Amino acid sequence: MKQSHLHPSDLHGFALLATDATGAVTDVVEAMHANFAWIPLLSSRGLPGRTGGVTGLAYSGVRGITRLLGASLDLALPSTTSLFGPRTSTPERDTMLSVLNGVIGDHLVDTRNPLALPMTLRRRGLDLELRRQTLETHLPSKTPRVVVLIHGLCGTDSQWKRASVDYARALESDFGFTPLYLRYNSGLHISTNGRELSALLEELVREWPGPLDELLLLGHSMGGLVARSAFHYGGASQSTWTTRVKRMAFLGSPHHGAPLERGGHWFEEVLGSAPFAAPLSRLARLRSAGVTDLRHGNLLDEDWQGSDRFAHPEDRRRPVETPANVDCLAVAATTGAERGDVRDRLVGDGLVPVASALGHHADPRRQLSFVPSRCHVVYQAHHMDLMGHPEIQQHLSNWLGD
Repeated sequence: MKQSHLHPSDLHGFALLATDATGAVTDVVEAMHANFAWIPLLSSRGLPGRTGGVTGLAYSGVRGITRLLGASLDLALPSTTSLFGPRTSTPERDTMLSVLNGVIGDHLVDTRNPLALPMTLRRRGLDLELRRQTLETHLPSKTPRVVVLIHGLCGTDSQWKRASVDYARALESDFGFTPLYLRYNSGLHISTNGRELSALLEELVREWPGPLDELLLLGHSMGGLVARSAFHYGGASQSTWTTRVKRMAFLGSPHHGAPLERGGHWFEEVLGSAPFAAPLSRLARLRSAGVTDLRHGNLLDEDWQGSDRFAHPEDRRRPVETPANVDCLAVAATTGAERGDVRDRLVGDGLVPVASALGHHADPRRQLSFVPSRCHVVYQAHHMDLMGHPEIQQHLSNWLGD
């Protein structure tokens, strides 16, 4: 029998998403229709993005039917799908949900869509309940040293293994760390996830069954920014967990932004400059708050509050230094064979420039003070290779062995 990778409860979430998408597409199509129909000097223009007469009634009818259908499904599906009972997830479903949350995760939360992922700590693909007795039962081989591996945008805990390289297993067998994996909605603002991670780690320290002497944070890409944000907010609230952190590792983290988000802004600007295609620029605004935070590497609420996140303002981030008294490791990747060659300059690792990953910035106030001996570049490697690369595993072993 073929295994299904969707839960019955997912139907409710996808139904809500479908009605949202229908309404959004209707708005875009009507706006384009209105732009084509408007002839300057010969007719007056009504509401922006709206058509009049019979055409306007037709578009209103589509919206009305969509809202009615959505409301009906919202009432019927939760009670129907609950009859199937709970089901375990599959790696394929986890990947699908993680990508969906990375792209539109803030929208899922705003619309209370059940497809929105909660932040959880996981072990062997299952969520952990942070209660002392439960942890005692599910972690019989726990140790006083814990490593939390934090994925990046659209990532999952299952990605922390590439070919035969498994950082978690090596950290457990060679250095006595108990590995836990963070799963979170990467479409939310980085600062939102940072605050929530800080609260989650405080709960972990409080409920850990036994002494917890060391907490190691290992972040890939956006995960490193979430870790820095969490440490900032944890320090501001004098959280206990920050006193347990002696080391933090950042693998390809865009400390000063990534071209990925800037490309989305370029797409929006180009379409917006064409009068009849301008409504299509709204499609670029579907990208999540997490994605737009990657433009400059926002870590704090004040980095994005009070401004249009789809605009292209100057870098207004409040500088956040690397955590004091914490040994930080920064690793970057490039597809080039050496620094400065064609692939290094044009492609980098495919997503994050080497300078951004190593914290380099032309403005001395924003330059991150990584110790040079703790900065490494992996050559002929892509961004995702950083989640399981033999050279990085060796760097981790040397670092922890110091």
